[in-house]
Amino acid sequence: MLIALMTSLMLSSATMTAPPASPAQGMPAMPAATSGSTIVNTAVANGKFKTLVAAVQAAGLADTLNGAGPFTVFAPTDEAFAKLPSGTLEMLLKPENKGKLAAILTYHVVPGSVKAADVMKMKFATTVNGQRLAIKTNGGKVMVDGATVTATDIACSNGVIHVIDTVVMPVDGTVVDVAAKNGSFNTLVAAVKAAGLVETLSGKGPFTIIAPTDAAFAKLPPGTLDMLLKPENKQKLTEILTYHVVPGVAAYSDAVVKMREVPTVLGRPVMVKVMGDKVMLNNATVVIPDVQASNGVIHVVETVLMPPEGSSSSSGTKSSSY
Repeated sequence: MLIALMTSLMLSSATMTAPPASPAQGMPAMPAATSGSTIVNTAVANGKFKTLVAAVQAAGLADTLNGAGPFTVFAPTDEAFAKLPSGTLEMLLKPENKGKLAAILTYHVVPGSVKAADVMKMKFATTVNGQRLAIKTNGGKVMVDGATVTATDIACSNGVIHVIDTVVMPVDGTVVDVAAKNGSFNTLVAAVKAAGLVETLSGKGPFTIIAPTDAAFAKLPPGTLDMLLKPENKQKLTEILTYHVVPGVAAYSDAVVKMREVPTVLGRPVMVKVMGDKVMLNNATVVIPDVQASNGVIHVVETVLMPPEGSSSSSGTKSSSY
């Protein structure tokens, strides 16, 4: 039930289907090249998106973007692709890199038809890729993940195109990869390896990870971590780690703060408390929310959560943390 609620909340922010709106002030609008054309056909007819069209075809996404939609595409121009480091485009267009190319292209696509006036009201947009674009508006200038929107509201039969001057890149790394590269989660990564969970958490997901820092693990009573890392205590370690994982959804902070509890892989919920700008998960404070990964999102906490004793999931179940 709760997973369904979380999924519904995330889909509602992802879909973002907006009512028709006039071009936003300060953002130039361009008409579609051919009335009634799909997104792909419109891009072909425009002439400024040859590289994008070639990439869409190489990634096997042409049929999808010619489909019913609707979609909102933040479309990099040929000049935007030319700004990529030398050799990058050639590498991405190789057949063996089709998956990586598709991940990048779907990061430029938002479900639903979102006109410029509505884009300007947003702080983020959830993409088909699953990750979120950061949107900043200053006067009439709109930035999407650092790319400037240079033209808007190119109407298509199955959505709308907004033109951007830079190719935007999603995070390339699973929740495990992101944690390992960060440097503040060495203990967590070691524990995930000891519990045999690396392959699972490197899977498709999506997952929401409540990630204790090395400093959080250092707060555990003396000897606790050493005990948990012993092979004979693998089951207990796995229980603790899976109590930090929300399955089946990338639950960003704006969805989490609307909930009283979030489910976990362990099957026992973590309680959510919001006090002003402070968010608590059980007794752990979220110190950095919404760290993106290719298969989910990470919320950093300063305390290790301990699963509740006894049987599961009522909100009154006793839980603990160090």
